[in-house]
Amino acid sequence: MSASNAYVIVGASLAGAKAAQALREEGFGGPIVLIGDEAERPYERPPLSKEYLQGKSGREKIYVHPESWYADNGVELRLGARVTAIDRSAREVVLADDSRIGYARLLLATGASPNRLPVPGADHDGVLTLRRVADSDRIRSVFQDASRIAVIGAGWIGLETAAAARLAGVAVTVLEAAELPLLRVLGPEAAGVFAGLHREHGVDLRFGVHVSEITSAGGRVTGVRLADGVQVEADAVIVGVGASPNSQLAEAAGLPVRNGVVVDAGLRSADADIYAAGDVASAYHPLLGKHIRVEHWANALNQPLVAARAMLGQDVAYDRVPYFYTDQYDLGMEYSGYVEPGGYDRVVFRGDVERREFIAFWLSGGRVVAGMNVNVWDVNDKVQALVRGGQAVQEARLTDPSVPLDQVIQ
Repeated sequence: MSASNAYVIVGASLAGAKAAQALREEGFGGPIVLIGDEAERPYERPPLSKEYLQGKSGREKIYVHPESWYADNGVELRLGARVTAIDRSAREVVLADDSRIGYARLLLATGASPNRLPVPGADHDGVLTLRRVADSDRIRSVFQDASRIAVIGAGWIGLETAAAARLAGVAVTVLEAAELPLLRVLGPEAAGVFAGLHREHGVDLRFGVHVSEITSAGGRVTGVRLADGVQVEADAVIVGVGASPNSQLAEAAGLPVRNGVVVDAGLRSADADIYAAGDVASAYHPLLGKHIRVEHWANALNQPLVAARAMLGQDVAYDRVPYFYTDQYDLGMEYSGYVEPGGYDRVVFRGDVERREFIAFWLSGGRVVAGMNVNVWDVNDKVQALVRGGQAVQEARLTDPSVPLDQVIQ
């Protein structure tokens, strides 16, 4: 197929499916081809480490659209198809079977892939990562059979899978090189909240440790050996040590890639006909004044509308405040903003940290640059307004629960 008027989306992900939807809703009547290398139609990833992994919701709930939506909306869905190259001069994508699909506009929504551990035994049967629905299915089955697991990495995926394992009655040891969970994201001031949460639920947390080998016997995992020689016994090992953007196609095609496909605020790459959205995009953020890559659901949900409008020639920019959330045991949390390590002066709290019912604020120069509400609800819009406003706040009023959040500006 070579249809030069087609809008082609590589990555049958949440971002890819939402881009197809947005193109139709914005009035695009030409061909849309959505290509994915999985056999599954597009689905959302957060449930894979939360309610779906815990068995609280069924498979049908994860899908972005009903199966009939694609045909009903004239979207050609190519599943189980892998794009191997972008031919920019011919304006075509090349598939693994050497067939080609021509494009007028191309959107890359190829997401990210879990990082692998560069240690002996990392490829043993029983060493698992969590990215796709098949991964979640496999981990759920492990929870049925295993009595003890090791989780390497105390980031969001590591902690959410640890919580799901504990809820399934499995003993869990979490191994983390840093001194606290989520240290890079939350800093030492707030990260301790999650350490306390998991310890209360019986998780064996080990910080400041380094993995030297994943051990096995008879082809099956037996545990993790640490650099100091300590052996952690486990029936399975879940690795959650971050993810890297699937930007290989863009890089091979000569597009600028720096921790993702470099795009402007309208999600346009250096090639006027190629765009990127979701986990793979390193997008210029007008509010922050720099390029950022955000691996969270809200970006994959909301960026595609901007990408679709830009693909249709509209002058648009993606400037939403970065947002993510987590659910672990009885803790629900929303986080808004973007703060790199060292990018803030102090963290202040509003509410009861011990009971885990509070809002934390990261301050820089008296301004709120990020906020996290933990088991406090219906405040996220106000937290986002403080981040977006960029105005100095009165710290005493910010930390006083009796003062409305829209009345804390100096």
